[in-house]
Amino acid sequence: MARRGRPGARDRQREAPATARATPDAAARHAREAREAAASERERGKERHSPPAPLTPARQKRSPRLAPPSSLPRRTSGIASFLRLPVSADLSVIPSVDVLLTGVPFDAGSAFRPGARFGPRAVREASVLSSSFSAALGVDVFSELEAADGGDISAPSAAVSSVLDAVAKATQAIAGSGVIPGFVGGDRTLTLGALRGLRRAKHKALGLLLIGAHPGASSVPEGAITSANFLRHAVTEGLVRTDCSMQVGLRGPYQGPDELAFAFANGIDIVGVDEVRWDLHAVVSQVRRLVQKGAVYVSVDLGALDPAYAPGASFPVPGGMTTWDLQQILRALVGADVVGFDVVELAPDYDPAGISALAGVAVLHEILAAMADTRRSAHPAPSTHRSGRAGRRSA
Repeated sequence: MARRGRPGARDRQREAPATARATPDAAARHAREAREAAASERERGKERHSPPAPLTPARQKRSPRLAPPSSLPRRTSGIASFLRLPVSADLSVIPSVDVLLTGVPFDAGSAFRPGARFGPRAVREASVLSSSFSAALGVDVFSELEAADGGDISAPSAAVSSVLDAVAKATQAIAGSGVIPGFVGGDRTLTLGALRGLRRAKHKALGLLLIGAHPGASSVPEGAITSANFLRHAVTEGLVRTDCSMQVGLRGPYQGPDELAFAFANGIDIVGVDEVRWDLHAVVSQVRRLVQKGAVYVSVDLGALDPAYAPGASFPVPGGMTTWDLQQILRALVGADVVGFDVVELAPDYDPAGISALAGVAVLHEILAAMADTRRSAHPAPSTHRSGRAGRRSA
């Protein structure tokens, strides 16, 4: 058998030119890969050692889009959340949704009995009965809107100024990311913080629809902010378009005549609870005309309801509207440009049966259903600006 010997010198000489030709290409490729790896490592090192940039609305991080409310086999399964929505509790990363619901467990600004700080928790627990489809409007809310529970807003202290600043910053970040903020309180002072944040994000004053028993415009010592005078501060700070504002369901009793006089003097329409009960259709028409004037913020104080329907309101007053009355008024928001909303003054400890928390869930659902129907029809209300006018009481 022939034996194959080692390649000789002549063979090595024949192979040398091919090897010499291959070596420069391989060396260049390896050098290029080494430079790219070194540059990538330097970039990663910078990211690891450099401090994070401050989170501002212009640079707000966005998370991946969240799934719609999950179809759990039992309503009692899972973590309690607003309307059984997915939870995204880190407000430093705004989720890719249309609406973000956030709790404000705070009641240091309450004008009467405390306990509204437990409102967000009660609404989450009562949401076990919530569903997506609105039979009144014929729309599946979460097929048109993506929403999430954004957890609760925390503040360094329980002082009113500290909480309002935290609410304003959160509102600015949410609205600056193109998401509509919704809040569950908490007392009515949070509305002032939300309006401040929206002014910073939108750079303009907004219309306001306030539904409640009290106007929130009483005279108090200079600088003090409570749920009894939040509206006075909002108007004074230029946060509200008074020609595009309305208060519905007022019935007092009032601390003095100046509460109503303030609204009249600034051109804010007042619709008392008697008008609601006598001619609900006329009130619904007034609300529809209001939202045609421009973007509005909607605030619902559960004290607008009669204590028979919301015994857990922080400031219950007999003679209020029914839950059905309130639902009809909120359905008039179809076509409105709602830039934010809140549900406030729920003190669940005064309502062991949980009726008030169920009303809070219904309010959230009605507002979102109106927004979903607006999006489905793709016909937002036209925004027209009119000059200021004197306030009036509806006939």
